[in-house]
Amino acid sequence: MDKFIEYILQFGNLNKQQIDLIRSKGTEIDLSRDEYYWEAGKTVKQIGFLTDGVIRVYYYNNKGEEITRYFIDENHLILSGNTIDEVYTPSEYLSAITDCNLVVFTRKDWREILDTIIGWDSIVQKIITKHHNEKIARRSELVSQDGAERYLDFIQKFPTLVNRVPLSYIASYLGITQSSLSRIRKNVR
Repeated sequence: MDKFIEYILQFGNLNKQQIDLIRSKGTEIDLSRDEYYWEAGKTVKQIGFLTDGVIRVYYYNNKGEEITRYFIDENHLILSGNTIDEVYTPSEYLSAITDCNLVVFTRKDWREILDTIIGWDSIVQKIITKHHNEKIARRSELVSQDGAERYLDFIQKFPTLVNRVPLSYIASYLGITQSSLSRIRKNVR
């Protein structure tokens, strides 16, 4: 919980009572490797903040192949839907790549924090904007790059993930085969 509080304080000021409210509403949970945070087709019932570990966002294409869309690492808020009140049923899976620790809030508790703390929505919006800009920066160049450039870009933009994520997931994220990635890695060293 301390990591979550430290993180949100970078985006706005909160007094002790507000922090105590947040602490009282959040629950820390652990996800083991390969355990789902959420699954496609199942309604999402909580908002989460990843304090430790890596989660993979993926889906199945029309050929039944797993496609890695994104990686979520530490200090990222995992929201569902466009608004807190929206019932969200994802078409993607969020699965722990490593053992993970999260702070989670029920929708009801998140709503209570939002209704009680003046400026909470502003703090959350700043966090969302930061994460959205990071995501765009990480994904935008992939379309025009060849496999080697994508991998080098991945190393630069996800320096902490390269040794924590299986090569098959990185290859899927980069849109190349695992054997191509192995050749690229051999030539890059």
